[in-house]
Amino acid sequence: MRVPRNLIFDLDGVLYRGEEAVPGAGETLARVAAAGLEIVFVTNNSTRTVHQTAKKIATLTGFDAQPEQVVSSAQAAAAMMTVEEGPVLLFGAAGAQSALAERGLTMVDDWRDAGVVIVGLDPGLSYEGLTSAVMAVSNGARFIATNVDVTYPTPEGLWPGAGALVAAVQAATGVEPEVAGKPHAAMRKLLRDRLSPGGSLVVGDRPETDLALGVAEGWTTVLVLSGVTPPGAEVVPQPDYVIDTVADLPSLLGI
Repeated sequence: MRVPRNLIFDLDGVLYRGEEAVPGAGETLARVAAAGLEIVFVTNNSTRTVHQTAKKIATLTGFDAQPEQVVSSAQAAAAMMTVEEGPVLLFGAAGAQSALAERGLTMVDDWRDAGVVIVGLDPGLSYEGLTSAVMAVSNGARFIATNVDVTYPTPEGLWPGAGALVAAVQAATGVEPEVAGKPHAAMRKLLRDRLSPGGSLVVGDRPETDLALGVAEGWTTVLVLSGVTPPGAEVVPQPDYVIDTVADLPSLLGI
């Protein structure tokens, strides 16, 4: 394989599962960096800011990740908006707060004041929060989903993801959301703006997001079997390469 300049890593299921690192993840990132390749972390998880995400990568893997290396669905959702659209009601997606503030967008708690609703993963899910999101969308607020991943991997198995919450709002309102995260256009644009010339490779565990992202941009795709995709599963789209875990990536790249 010709080694590309940019290596794009998904996080949940690739570098860690919940609060546990995938064995060898830190060593792989260190070898990639030592080879002079560009590292970009891309996540559909909107619960953290890019600073919090970089800190989690560093804490769990030992690799000194920097906030500017992180691209999140929360950033992509904020990038889809203009100030003129009005205040934003967040249902989950706590990581979007700083991204919205950076773009001069204000947030509200009362659904009656919302011009846009952003829905993401909400670990503190409440019926009141769900009701507020539903009422705002039902009354004409723009409906943006940070992502529609229905699950995410943890050491205990697959937990409900943002897509489960998005589906609840959609079911109650009959309104289909605009989606910010992988593999959709807003996320792809943010990534293209970050990448250096010289080709790109995506490492992910979820075909419909990670692999689809790479296919849409014409990038090399690598599927790891440490996350949501079990060995032997039918995979669409097909990856260019399959490895057990990210620890096998240096051998694949020859670095």
